[in-house]
Amino acid sequence: MKTTKDFDCVKMMRDIRDKVNTEIVKMDSAQIVEYFRKKSEEYESKYGQPGTKAHTSFNVQSTREVRF
Repeated sequence: MKTTKDFDCVKMMRDIRDKVNTEIVKMDSAQIVEYFRKKSEEYESKYGQPGTKAHTSFNVQSTREVRF
């Protein structure tokens, strides 16, 4: 018997990835780093905590080190 899904996490992940990609596609490395810093700060102010441990140590020495 096949069940119906009310929530599809893979579809949600792909939708979010596509949205972020359209927002950053024409940015250079420094702008992308700033974009994610800003989004991280917005998340922390909204939910009161970092999303993951990686958010707390988001420190980029040089924009040349950023690889996508």
